Amino acid sequence: MTGMMPLGLTLLYIALALWLGIRARRGHAMTALEQWGVAGRSMNAMMLYLLIGAGSVSAYTFMGAPGWAFSRGVAVFYVVIYLSYLAVVAWYFGPKVWTLGARFGHVTQASAIRDRFESTALGALASLVMAIGTLAYAVLQTMGAAYILGVMSNGLIPIWAGVLVVLGVMGSYLYISGQRAIGMTNAFQGGLMLFVAWLVGIWAVHDFTGGWTTGALFERLATERPEFMTLPGASGNMGFAFWTTSIIVSMLSFLPPVWTQWMSARSRETIRRSATWLPTYYVVILPMVVVGFIGIFTLPTLSRADTVALEMAMQTMPAWLTGLLGAGTLAAAMSSCEPFIHSVALSITRDVLQPALRLEDAFTARLARWMLFPVLALVAVLAISEPGNLVMILLVGLGFAAQVLPAFIGMFFWFGATRSGVMAGLLAGFAVTFALTVIWPNPLGVHAGFWGLLLNLPLFVAVSRRTRSASEQTLQRFYEVARQF
Repeated sequence: MTGMMPLGLTLLYIALALWLGIRARRGHAMTALEQWGVAGRSMNAMMLYLLIGAGSVSAYTFMGAPGWAFSRGVAVFYVVIYLSYLAVVAWYFGPKVWTLGARFGHVTQASAIRDRFESTALGALASLVMAIGTLAYAVLQTMGAAYILGVMSNGLIPIWAGVLVVLGVMGSYLYISGQRAIGMTNAFQGGLMLFVAWLVGIWAVHDFTGGWTTGALFERLATERPEFMTLPGASGNMGFAFWTTSIIVSMLSFLPPVWTQWMSARSRETIRRSATWLPTYYVVILPMVVVGFIGIFTLPTLSRADTVALEMAMQTMPAWLTGLLGAGTLAAAMSSCEPFIHSVALSITRDVLQPALRLEDAFTARLARWMLFPVLALVAVLAISEPGNLVMILLVGLGFAAQVLPAFIGMFFWFGATRSGVMAGLLAGFAVTFALTVIWPNPLGVHAGFWGLLLNLPLFVAVSRRTRSASEQTLQRFYEVARQF
């Protein structure tokens, strides 16, 4: 890679994202939590489609997914299964979540949990546990974004400076425009990512095979490197048990930003429409997976798998395409990072601090915006320390988030669930997940979060059957919504 064109295109993208994010506020006062938190429940189907789509694929589309294809092989397709499931979840649960929020004033996931189980303590606990998974995701995206700036600048921008630039830009427009900034920037970022991923993928296939199809690539893989075509993959550490339980844990992790995105929709029908379109967006990951497979042959000595797409671009693609890849990768990272940072600040303020300190709504709305800054500082510290493999960070975070599953069972399916049962299951599942992440990682090749659920769910049912449920009035309110659609 020669010249400063790649860096110039990447910085141009950052400037455009900042401009769009600040501009998103026009005509709207951010003094109410519903406006800053869920954009006044006003987003149309196309914006919601790009918001959810771009917010889901993140930096692992351009770094993690090709990196796993390069280092592990077909194990990477866990992401394809997980993303396909997200569209079904949005179609089924999204309208219910929107109705709960519109009727009862929920602006966060934890506020719905607090309302259903009549427990501020459970709402706060759910908020804090979910914050672990949410922050892990934000750290992952920030690391990817900072690395991109370092590569595009030929090393002139160190990781720590890249982290501060990216978080500074996102923090500015999130403070000013809130969820409206996320919607506006994700619409731009989502379109850019689709275009760049397919352009880079098609270019790489043609450069490697001389044609426009992938048949020759996979025939060569099957002949020369068959270990990449089956589990446990080339690394030998992605067995069937871990691969399967990783998918299950990911499917059962209803992360707070997705909940907030659903509540930002204009109507129930808006969510259904955008969810129906979502699979057309998730194909964005396929060309980048192919790039990772090509790297097995073209970059055999590459030491950092997550960088395979960027290294290939710098060695074989023109500067303008490398710059677009840098901008696209940065767009993927920022489009996912900003809703997660926003969600943590919103939920900690609304579900932990407001009930604990008995704050008024107007002050809570102002405090939520200021809460962005300690959240950004924490993400910056963690990202600068560069903790390991990007996709593994995500899987660890999802393992903790999955432990809130009993609350959603009680909200939509089983009205015999009690706050004591949910709390007991959540705390036990969290403790097991923590122990089997830090002390004895993933025993028997099974994801730590899955082990947590194996204790969490039976304990949740057992305690719920022996403790008092919420009032009949509350149960009736939620039942009326759950049985709809």
